[in-house]
Amino acid sequence: MVLAQLGGSISRALQQMSNATIIDEKVLNECLNEITRALLQSDVQFKLVRDMQSNIKKIVNLDDLAAGHNKRKIIQQAIFNELCKMLDPGKPSFTPKKGKTSVVMFVGLQGSGKTTTCTKYAYYHQKKGWRPALVCADTFRAGAFDQLKQNATKAKIPFYGSYTESDPVKIAVEGVETFKKENCDLIIVDTSGRHKQEAALFEEMRQVSEATKPDLVIFVMDSSIGQAAFDQAQAFKQSVSVGAVIVTKMDGHAKGGGALSAVAATKSPVIFIGTGEHMDEFEIFDVKPFVSRLLGMGDWSGFMDKIHEVVPMDQQPELLQKLSEGNFTLRIMYEQFQNILKMGPITQVFSMLPGFSAELMPKGREKESSAKIKRYMTMMDSMTNEELDSTNPKLMNESRMMRIARGSGRQVREVMEMLEEYKRLAKIWSKMKGLKIPKKGEMSALSRNMNAQHMSKVLPPQMLKQIGGMGGLQNLMKQMGSTKDMMGMFGGGDK
Repeated sequence: MVLAQLGGSISRALQQMSNATIIDEKVLNECLNEITRALLQSDVQFKLVRDMQSNIKKIVNLDDLAAGHNKRKIIQQAIFNELCKMLDPGKPSFTPKKGKTSVVMFVGLQGSGKTTTCTKYAYYHQKKGWRPALVCADTFRAGAFDQLKQNATKAKIPFYGSYTESDPVKIAVEGVETFKKENCDLIIVDTSGRHKQEAALFEEMRQVSEATKPDLVIFVMDSSIGQAAFDQAQAFKQSVSVGAVIVTKMDGHAKGGGALSAVAATKSPVIFIGTGEHMDEFEIFDVKPFVSRLLGMGDWSGFMDKIHEVVPMDQQPELLQKLSEGNFTLRIMYEQFQNILKMGPITQVFSMLPGFSAELMPKGREKESSAKIKRYMTMMDSMTNEELDSTNPKLMNESRMMRIARGSGRQVREVMEMLEEYKRLAKIWSKMKGLKIPKKGEMSALSRNMNAQHMSKVLPPQMLKQIGGMGGLQNLMKQMGSTKDMMGMFGGGDK
């Protein structure tokens, strides 16, 4: 995952500070220098990093802090807030409303994944009940209309374009008018890719914008663009009123810090991130949970959403009960593998838990991972009920492994590899041991009166320690905005 390396570096800097016996000016400076270095290496613009460092120093004045204050927590909170500020311009972007026609225009550099992102954006809203339509106003690139046509057909989204008309303004206007008559409530206009050196293309973009009068202009940015991001994003902002940013190719190995710079240059929020080539590899971007995961502090609300998405409603209480017991069997692993194949990598779910770093869980090898999961499931199909339900690792002796290998047509070493994976996941699962599940009648009362004191009793001791004790839990609950997200975990909260 892009920025995972950055998150790992920042987490290590905070960890080193936490290990220091006394927090003084020297320790603070070392921590800030480490974070500054990590941000600069990730291609974040120098001025942004410098401003962030000076802001943190203004907030954390060690001389003025009274003896009773938890300096570690104050520094950690200041870093969290400054990173959020860097990614959040403080003003929300335009949100389309169902039933009311909205025109959204996509702009961006050549090769940033604009046409694919248009379709993903349309597909995302189509699933939520909108009636989207796509207009191809890119007459500059050969094959642009073919690509949009292919994507739109696959996603069953109406589209408009022309092989013969060379005036993008005319195509855009005709397309928008056509779909307005057809009562489409989200009309997406794809424009030609350009960069700031191409004055003629920028003029064309201005003309398309003036003719279609979009409600929202989205700047699509490739996460691998690096230091050039700030200048390019600023050039677009000066030509058209960019209202939101979508960052693509977040599944690659690029540094991705340019994404932070683009937000500062356009003064517009990132609303989605593209995490792969497929239509559904498109996620809503939420600043606080993102920064929280970046710092290894977890993302409770995202974790709960994932559980609700992955696990059918009727199985949720059962899964949470198993979590609280901390007993991880091969059968549970088999069931979770089935869920992963439906939903995507479990690493994404675990990166939402406090204390886990995305850096430990490399992304980008999904095909390899799913093939491995299918192999493991084939081996588990050759196991007896006793083997699947046992929590005793010693049960799996050599003769049993040879029988499983023969039955599944695999090598014995592959069976051993699968058992090693089981032990690794069992270790992670054991971190959940002690999770207290409220009884049905207690849920609504608990969700109403939930505070950090109650929450600390519900959470396993190891997890409470990873979050940073009582103070860390209070901060986490403040960041998540409400206890409703956290109570979703126990089947409580508002339905």
